[in-house]
Amino acid sequence: MDVVTRRRVLVVDDEQVIADTLAKILDLNGYEASAVYTGTAAVESARSLQPDLIISDVIMPDMDGIQAAISIRGFLPNCKILLFSGQAATADLLENARAQGHEFEILGKPVHPSDLLAKLRG
Repeated sequence: MDVVTRRRVLVVDDEQVIADTLAKILDLNGYEASAVYTGTAAVESARSLQPDLIISDVIMPDMDGIQAAISIRGFLPNCKILLFSGQAATADLLENARAQGHEFEILGKPVHPSDLLAKLRG
């Protein structure tokens, strides 16, 4: 019997219910998902977990998702990073990141689980 390697996903959102719910949905759909609740925890967890994919909120109190993503890209250059946000302030943060040479894919919040799964598969 072949052992199927599940893609490791790190979900980051300061709203714990959202992070935990997304991680659970991903687990139920064939991913190995973990949830953390701060940008700092995302960077620390990414070092140890070595995820294939990170799904992160942008606006968080300690370190925003873009700062965390830039930091993580430094040591995991092949990790896919998908950002999501429901706040208008995100546009300015994304523009600043682009000006520094960083491109990130972004989804609007709230994101429907089926839309998220379709994005991950596509």
